[in-house]
Amino acid sequence: MVQSSQPFRAARAGPLRGRIEVPGDKSISHRALMLAALAVGESRIEGLLEGEDVLATAAALRAMGATIERGADGVWTVHGVGVGGLLQPAAALDMGNSGTSTRLLMGLVASHPITATFTGDASLSRRPMARVIEPLSRMGADVTASPGGRLPLMVRGLCPAVPISYTLPVASAQVKSAVLLAGLNTPGIIEVIEPVPTRDHSERMLRGFGAEIEAGDGRIRLRGEAELRPQHVIVPGDPSSAAFPLVAALIVPGSEVTIAGVGMNPTRTGLMTTLAEMGADLVLRERPDAGGEPVADIVARSSALVGVEVPPERAPSMIDEYPILCVAAAFARGRTVMRGLEELRIKESDRIAAMAEGLRAIGARVEELPDGLVVEGTGGDPLPGGGSIASRLDHRIAMSFAVAGLHCRAPVQIDDMRPVATSFPGFETLVSGLQAG
Repeated sequence: MVQSSQPFRAARAGPLRGRIEVPGDKSISHRALMLAALAVGESRIEGLLEGEDVLATAAALRAMGATIERGADGVWTVHGVGVGGLLQPAAALDMGNSGTSTRLLMGLVASHPITATFTGDASLSRRPMARVIEPLSRMGADVTASPGGRLPLMVRGLCPAVPISYTLPVASAQVKSAVLLAGLNTPGIIEVIEPVPTRDHSERMLRGFGAEIEAGDGRIRLRGEAELRPQHVIVPGDPSSAAFPLVAALIVPGSEVTIAGVGMNPTRTGLMTTLAEMGADLVLRERPDAGGEPVADIVARSSALVGVEVPPERAPSMIDEYPILCVAAAFARGRTVMRGLEELRIKESDRIAAMAEGLRAIGARVEELPDGLVVEGTGGDPLPGGGSIASRLDHRIAMSFAVAGLHCRAPVQIDDMRPVATSFPGFETLVSGLQAG
């Protein structure tokens, strides 16, 4: 049965105030489940993001033999099968809307003697997987994909797989991680060379689970046939999710919001750096590390933002945050220029086109470039609003315009908020609570 859409009306708000927590980091949640499923014994995971994307990963790992359960206290337990122990799934693995689940699980399957078929929703089925297929094929996996390297696709793993040294043609933590995960059950040394640093959650967590891994000077080297030890993982708040209430506090006059326990991995802080350059009033209060990741509380206060030119080389550290940065730019003084964003064309939607279309619909001035956007801000004044936004089944587009609507003269109508459940369940309730606070 086709689900009906979930429209949402974002209206102008008074000052936002309160202390909140955002859901657990999505990238870390995926990886914690996968590595726990390959460890021998019981791992415990606190703060796991219980969004649809991560639940798709959990379901796929169960289908391949891992025992994964959620306790009444919200702590997840995983009884792993050991590296090399994944079982043949009885049916196709439904990835929903999760590109991370798909690409990383393809890596796991690639070096196991099993065959898995990956399917997904309409949005995921439009996203190309060729950049993962290429290195996994070099390692010996047999991948049969739909035209254009898309889902549905089938991965027939090879055991033992072939160790490779692979240079990433584009900056992609997902491709890097897929190769490293395939390398866990591969004899010898697997090397990934990344010309531009990408988020390093996989390296940190592999080390925490006991894998032999070295990283430095753009080279990551993993010794295969690893024996992973079960762990107690505490997942910090997702910085990509924190970006939405953070920017909301910056643009709505008189606001002050504290976002507690946010992951501050240096490969993920590009948005914080950019907002600071724009004049954002942000205070970081460091907390003890969680799961090998730096953590802080973020205090965000309404600010007079100014436009900046974002260095293209910063893109890997904030690639998921450009939609909400566009919203901040729409209320800044002057022009904000964002280039080097070709990757956004192949996310859950074409995010460059989606943001340009949506910003125009609510009265912002924006120029769409082949590789980015130029946004002319209002200098802090409200936008006209009143537009209707097509979310394009993309959670970050939907949330970005829900935030923009908080500082528009007329309400902004978003066609469908259902995709938000993939990464930020409870988003609308959280925003309403800040308005009431």
